[in-house]
Amino acid sequence: MVGRLWRGGRRVAAGVASLALGLAGCSAAAPPKPEAPKPKALQVVTTFVPITLFTRAVAGECAEVRPLIPPQIGPHDFQARPADLAALRDARVLVKNGLGIEAFLDKLIAAAGSPQLRVIDSSKGVATIASADNHGHDHGHHHGPVNPHIWLDPQRAVQQVNTIRDGLIAADPGCASTYRRNAERTVAALRSLDAEIAGKLQPYRGKTFVAFHDFAPYFAQRYGLRADYLVDLPEINPSPADLQRVAGIVRRSQLQALMSEPQVGARSFNALAKDLGIRVSEFDGLETATPAAAANPDTYFKVMRANTARLQQSFSR
Repeated sequence: MVGRLWRGGRRVAAGVASLALGLAGCSAAAPPKPEAPKPKALQVVTTFVPITLFTRAVAGECAEVRPLIPPQIGPHDFQARPADLAALRDARVLVKNGLGIEAFLDKLIAAAGSPQLRVIDSSKGVATIASADNHGHDHGHHHGPVNPHIWLDPQRAVQQVNTIRDGLIAADPGCASTYRRNAERTVAALRSLDAEIAGKLQPYRGKTFVAFHDFAPYFAQRYGLRADYLVDLPEINPSPADLQRVAGIVRRSQLQALMSEPQVGARSFNALAKDLGIRVSEFDGLETATPAAAANPDTYFKVMRANTARLQQSFSR
């Protein structure tokens, strides 16, 4: 009798042990507690290509940067859509060039009605060049009181980068060290680029080049060149008087090439260049780019070096 009870007890004990193991296995398979959600990256909207490039260089992984203007469209041609209002309402920061080139922006910001939106004007404190309409054009519109193309002077671009840095730090102090580090690296690269371009264009100081529209005075001033243009804005068709004026410049200065732009193409200069017996080259003012190029901060440096090389060729006989 006792033996049977002991054996039964052993069987009961084994059953209890099996049940305990089963419960332990169920406990081990329970799903882990969900991790706390990561804080959402700072949402930043930029206007057009150079501002997007500078902002992405400074922001790094601390912010999500998206352009308001599709990179294939220049600021002169942009037409706002309802989706752009939504983008501004979602953003905490808007970075612009300023100086009137984003003429559509004030009305768009007002329509978005987003009180939390911080606007960084990257032209703040930058010395400007008057946008004098000294050719007597009768097109009825031009850039405004100052020329806005400050980003084409690397030294002025340094000021833009530092202003963007300060604005991002104010909006997102938790990433201040990253913004400072990235800005310092970008500024060093811009200063190196400036010295490189200055050395390459030194032999051509005082020479004139002609672009399609009036985007080059800051670049020309920085490197001791003279910049002229066919029309004020890229969407304007040149008049016979414009063509005659540029022909006179070419003859007086013995230019070897006219500088077209990517968003306009060589078609604007082809007939004139053929009549004058000179080439058509290209100077990219960085108002437009492919989406891939606009996503890569190195694009600014590649384009500026390519512009310099083409100018050297244009000045060479």
